Amino acid sequence: MPDPIRLSVQLVERVWGRTNLAPWYAESERPIGEAWFVGPPDLPLLVKLIFTSERLSVQVHPDDGEDGERGKTEMWHILDAAPGATIALGFREPITRERLQESSRTGEIEQLLNWIPVRAGETYFTPAHTVHAIGAGIVLCEIQQNSDITYRLWDYGRPRELHLEKAIPLCDLGVHPGPTPAGQPVVCEHFITQRVELGAGVRSTPEARRCHLWICLAGEATIGSETVHAGEVWLLPEEGKQPVVAAENGARFLRTWVP
Repeated sequence: MPDPIRLSVQLVERVWGRTNLAPWYAESERPIGEAWFVGPPDLPLLVKLIFTSERLSVQVHPDDGEDGERGKTEMWHILDAAPGATIALGFREPITRERLQESSRTGEIEQLLNWIPVRAGETYFTPAHTVHAIGAGIVLCEIQQNSDITYRLWDYGRPRELHLEKAIPLCDLGVHPGPTPAGQPVVCEHFITQRVELGAGVRSTPEARRCHLWICLAGEATIGSETVHAGEVWLLPEEGKQPVVAAENGARFLRTWVP
């Protein structure tokens, strides 16, 4: 039986990041905005932890075939949120493409977006073409197609390039449906994601899946003979007999794979 693989972690500095990464990682001298989990080349999915102290840019991602073979559909699972923390998904009410163009030049787009108060445990699906932004005071787990193509529509006056010519034609102009109902998996053509709660002493043998990732959010467990801690991502074999996942004292995971 092939062994599971623990993905390596790359901490990425961002202007909107933070130095306090507890309880997932040690304190940093630099503002860390993202932890990337890196595995074998050409994995179709990428997992990140995102840490924010300021708002991220208002942005949108293309779909498959619009700027290269692979687009960027993603989802967010909120791990921690300061009181009043918000994310933006879509608009408060449908707008025209002309108004989107003008509001992106003036910054009015901030007021047109639907800023949603968030709390730990909530999940949001963000398909390609969704205009979105992550607010300050949030830690979240992002599961996405393995692509880094981002078009910025607004960046609060920061001196970074905007991509209005590419972004405006792609944007969905309507209202986002909001959080995924509690307990319901996220299902799309690019990935399926489930929450897994393992009580103390529980053992589970998953079925084989393509790009099958187990993301440990809390607690401690074992996958096969390997010990698993919170803040780690493990890749299971795609075929053959699967390792047993067990939690002596309980653990919480996100489990994701390519359908």
